[in-house]
Amino acid sequence: MIDDTLVSEELKNICFSCDLSQCRGDCCVEGDAGAPLEEEEISILEDYLSEIKPYMAREGLEVVEKNGVFDYDVDGEYVTPLVNDRECAFVYFENGISYCAIEKAWLEGKIDFQKPVSCHLYPVRLSKLKHHTAVNYDRWDICKTALLKGKQDKLPLYKYLKTPLIRKFGTTWYQKLVQAFENDENP
Repeated sequence: MIDDTLVSEELKNICFSCDLSQCRGDCCVEGDAGAPLEEEEISILEDYLSEIKPYMAREGLEVVEKNGVFDYDVDGEYVTPLVNDRECAFVYFENGISYCAIEKAWLEGKIDFQKPVSCHLYPVRLSKLKHHTAVNYDRWDICKTALLKGKQDKLPLYKYLKTPLIRKFGTTWYQKLVQAFENDENP
């Protein structure tokens, strides 16, 4: 328990490091719904859409122009729209690898929003509970090579995701998480 979050021990016990050369960014292409969006991210995407559009694939651009920057999943939660019920509308492809057009606009200095926090946190997913937020590792075969690379690099998931965890929960929260995990290792 860190503040009002329940953090899975898997963030400490699982080693992880994305390996785009192996997985090809398939987490942005496979799945049954788009990436979860926070309500305030919808207006950010709407505000920055003209700066993001030049980096989008034609199919994704058509979906966003027709339906907007968000959709709903089966639980009625906000998600990014999909192209052909498969890939995120904000995906573009380069040398067979999937990349995020939102992040590309950020990297190019066109916008000050990197990408939806759920994408930045992946493979961690957040779940709203009655009084808490659950912070859990999301197992997916697509990420098998990231598990291998993480073990090789000896990089626990909570350290791999330091920047997005701080982005979502703050520096103080992250320091508490590190302290809790490190105290577990040194009783």
